[in-house]
Amino acid sequence: MKAIEKKILVTGATGKVGEAFINAFFGDPKQKGTIRALCHQRSLTPNNRLEVIHGSISDRPTVQKAMKDITHVVHLATTKEDSETIMDVAIKGLFWLLESCRNTSGFKRFILIGGDAALGHYFYPYKNPINEQQAHAAYPGCYALSKVLEETMLQQYYVQYNLDGTCLRAPWIMQGEDLKKHLTFGKQVFGVPVWHKMIKAQTALEYQKENIIPLMLDANGNPMKRNIVHMNDLVSAICISLDHIEARQQTFNISMDEPFNYGKAAYYLLKTRKIKSVKMKTKYHSTWLDNTKAKFLLGWRPEYGLEKIIDEAWGNVSL
Repeated sequence: MKAIEKKILVTGATGKVGEAFINAFFGDPKQKGTIRALCHQRSLTPNNRLEVIHGSISDRPTVQKAMKDITHVVHLATTKEDSETIMDVAIKGLFWLLESCRNTSGFKRFILIGGDAALGHYFYPYKNPINEQQAHAAYPGCYALSKVLEETMLQQYYVQYNLDGTCLRAPWIMQGEDLKKHLTFGKQVFGVPVWHKMIKAQTALEYQKENIIPLMLDANGNPMKRNIVHMNDLVSAICISLDHIEARQQTFNISMDEPFNYGKAAYYLLKTRKIKSVKMKTKYHSTWLDNTKAKFLLGWRPEYGLEKIIDEAWGNVSL
């Protein structure tokens, strides 16, 4: 696809991925164009290449106004386990967006940021690495169902209207000290599991004081393998996908080359920082999100692996 002067609509722009993408786009001299951010309540730091529209994605006139003269959409707006709002945001909002895209002159590409929740995350056992041909399998709850429906809607717009779109399927997104905040028995924990709730309160307090981290075990009793992607790697995939000819009507797994292995992480932290771990049994299943397709077709490469994410979270080695 030939490079053009882009006018990108970003939904969910005030979320951490939205802000990271906007900053990367403006910081890259190769990226020409402007961004229009559709924000529900919060706003963004002013920039002469940024326009902000406030309103609800579920409101058709708001979406039509936001879509005027747009060439690309980066769709990030979502809601978690909120049954009162999730259909308005994930289904109704996406429908208004897709309808506007197909009726907007000069529109180029719709980029959906999906997630491995559409494949069941770690709730279901998979014998093989998960590629883009894997059937959808939402885990219990409305959020995972919404991710399945989003991907399905976009794919049907390929069929019905030959819309140009791309789905970037991302697992758990990490940056900065996120991993350190996850591997703690403290009450302020990032993500799930919430480790301190799985053991006695006094034991959790002792582990926290001794700086002991959890070593997550899967349903088979082996160190858990869990899919993660660093924020920078996801953002780079978005930027590549804006114009790449091979991204048209494709779905890509955007993840580390290997899943995050809690056993390897525990060993690395012990070796480099003398941080001890304790095994924590869970009912969840190890999985491997295969990123081969994105590397082959897009030329994308993740820069972050297990050790680099740990080093960023914990800082310089203290030994």
